[in-house]
Amino acid sequence: MSARRLGLPRRAVSQILLTQLAIAAGVAVLATGLFLAPLSAQLDDQAMRRALAIAQSAAADPALAAGVLSSGASADSPVQSSAERIRRATGAEYVVVLDLDGIRRSHPSADRIGLPVSTDPSDALAGREVMEIDEGTLGRSARGKVPLLAADGEIVGAVSVGIAYDSVRDRLLGAIPGLLAYAGGALAAGALAAYLLSRRIQRQTRDLAFSDIAGLLAEREAMLHSIREGVIALAPDGRIRLVNDEAARLLGLAPDATDGCAGRPLEDVLGAGRTADVLSGRVTGRDLLTVQGPRVLVANRMPTEDGGAVATLRDRTELEHLGRELDSTRGLIDALRAQDHEHANRLHTLLGLLELGLHEEAVEFVTEVAGVHRTTAEQITEKVRDPLLASLLVGKAAVAAERGVPLRLAGSTLLPDRLVDPGGLVTILGNLVDNALDAAAGSAAPLVEVELRAEGRTAVLRVRDSGPGVPAARREEIFTEGWSTKQPKAHRERGLGLALVRRLAERQGGSARAGEAADGGAEFSVVLPEALR
Repeated sequence: MSARRLGLPRRAVSQILLTQLAIAAGVAVLATGLFLAPLSAQLDDQAMRRALAIAQSAAADPALAAGVLSSGASADSPVQSSAERIRRATGAEYVVVLDLDGIRRSHPSADRIGLPVSTDPSDALAGREVMEIDEGTLGRSARGKVPLLAADGEIVGAVSVGIAYDSVRDRLLGAIPGLLAYAGGALAAGALAAYLLSRRIQRQTRDLAFSDIAGLLAEREAMLHSIREGVIALAPDGRIRLVNDEAARLLGLAPDATDGCAGRPLEDVLGAGRTADVLSGRVTGRDLLTVQGPRVLVANRMPTEDGGAVATLRDRTELEHLGRELDSTRGLIDALRAQDHEHANRLHTLLGLLELGLHEEAVEFVTEVAGVHRTTAEQITEKVRDPLLASLLVGKAAVAAERGVPLRLAGSTLLPDRLVDPGGLVTILGNLVDNALDAAAGSAAPLVEVELRAEGRTAVLRVRDSGPGVPAARREEIFTEGWSTKQPKAHRERGLGLALVRRLAERQGGSARAGEAADGGAEFSVVLPEALR
C-alpha cells in the first residue's frame, strides 16, 4: 500500500523524519518499561529483606522468647510492649509475635491479640525463614517471618514483620517522574538528530519522493547499459563505482566486469598506462586519445560533487583506420598524378623518337621504362609472399619515389605467405614506413630500408631511415599516445601510430623497440612470436 493511500506525506524527507521520530519514541517507551520492570522487582526484594532483617533482630532478643513462655496473650504483656517498641523504632507496619499454636501475642491493634494469625505460620514454626508479598488483615505487605527460639534453642513461636506495600509502590511512582524526564530528554535529542539528518537527506535527495528516486535509478540503469558510449563512474578514492556494458567492451574487460569491477581500484582492473592516467584525472584535457588493446578511444572526464568522477569513452578505431587509409589514398593519388605527368613526358619522348625515325632507340626506351616498374613489383613480390604486405610495399614505393625517397628491401628480406594476422602486420608496417618517409624526406641522402623475415614462427620487421634519429632519452616516450613532432591533420589526431604499433605487437606477445640505424637515423624493430602458421 502506498504512502499516499495511508495518508502519509509523499516526500522522502518527511517520511524519513516521521519514521525516525516513531522509532525514537518507541525506543524511549521500551527503555522506560524495561527499566521500570526490574525496578519494581528490586523494590519488592528490598522491602522483603528489610522486613526479614527486622524480624531477625526482634527474634534475637531473649526477653521476647521468655515473655512468650511466661506471660499470656494480653494487651499489657511484655511481649506486646517489646513488639510495639520495635515497630515504632523501625517504621514497620506491624511486628506480630505468635506462639506455637499460631495465636498472636502482639499486634498493632490490641483487639486482635489472642486471635489466630490470618496467614499460615507453619514454615516459620518449623524453623524456616520466610520472605513474601502477601495479603493480611492490615492489607498487602512485604513480610519477613523467622522462628522464635528459647535460650535452649527450642522453637517457642515466631516473629512476623510487615512493611506496608503502599510505601514500595510510592517509591516506584516517585522514581517515574525522573525516569520520564530522562526519557523525554533522550526523545528530544533523538528528534533533533532526526530532524538534522532529514534535512541533510533532503539536500542530498533534492527533495524527491521514494518513487521518484526508484524511477530515476531504474532509468539510470536502463540508460547506462543501453547507450553505445562507455561510462565509468569513479569514487573519490579512485575505486570503480560503475562500468556499463559498452565500457567493458571497449576496455576489453570480462563480460561480468560490470558487477565484478565495482569497488576495485582502477589500476587493478586496467593496469598502469595512459588509459588509467586519463580516467583517473592524472592527464587532463578534453577528447583525450588513448589506446586500449587494439582500440583507439576518446575519453572525457567530469568530476562529481563528492570528489569522484564520471568518464565517458568513445570508439575511434574505425575513424583512425579510415584516416590512415585516406592518408594512403592521398599519397597514392599524388603518386599517380606524378606518374601521369611523367607518363606524358615519356609519351612525348617516344613520339619524338618515332617521328625522327629512331625506331630501335624507341624500342629500347619503352623496354627500359616498363622494366623498371616491373622489376620493382617483382622484387617485392618475390621476397614478400603475402599479397597484402606486398601490395602495401608496392604502393609505398610509388609514394616514396614521388617524394624523392628511395624505398628498398633489405637483402635478408624473405617472408612466406603463412601469416596468422596479415591485417595487423599491414597496420604496423604502414605506420612505420609512413614515419620513416616523413623522417627521411629532406635529409642529405634520403633512404628508407624495410626488412621482413621469418625465424621459425616468429616474424621480424625492421624499418630504417636516414632521418635525424630518435634521442636515446625519448625512445620509450615516443610509443605513448599523443606524442608527436608533427602538426595534426584536419581529420585526426597525431601521436597514435607508434602507440598502435606497440599495442598490436604486445597483443601478439611481441615487442616494439626504437634504436639507432648503422648509418645514423632511426631503426624500428618489431618482433612477433607465433605470427606464422
